[in-house]
Amino acid sequence: EVRLVESGGGLVQPGGSLRLSCAASGFIFGNSIMSWARQAPGKRLEWLSRVTSNGQTTAYADAVQGRFTVSRDNAKSTLYLQLDSLKVEDTAMYYCVKGPCSDAYCPSDRGQGTQVTVSG
Repeated sequence: EVRLVESGGGLVQPGGSLRLSCAASGFIFGNSIMSWARQAPGKRLEWLSRVTSNGQTTAYADAVQGRFTVSRDNAKSTLYLQLDSLKVEDTAMYYCVKGPCSDAYCPSDRGQGTQVTVSG
């Protein structure tokens, strides 16, 4: 059974930073493309970033390009998302996703999410 557990969310001021983590189990993490997505209240799920299985290739949505950084540690079966220069509009529930997310599609294997709230 795929299990994804996100952590690291919280309340932060605009311009601040957070580091999200996702502990994965139940599948061969090192073989899987992984992604991050978020959903704000009343809005659709939004793809943010994805990383190849070896961590060497990444992709980002325009909204977070240059501010967020995805990485992974396959030895620890853990996915990370560094959030910098946070904006109020980044407030959302953030999800770790097994597989490649894009604007068109995001797989359903996701964790329960971690809340990020950006407020001054």
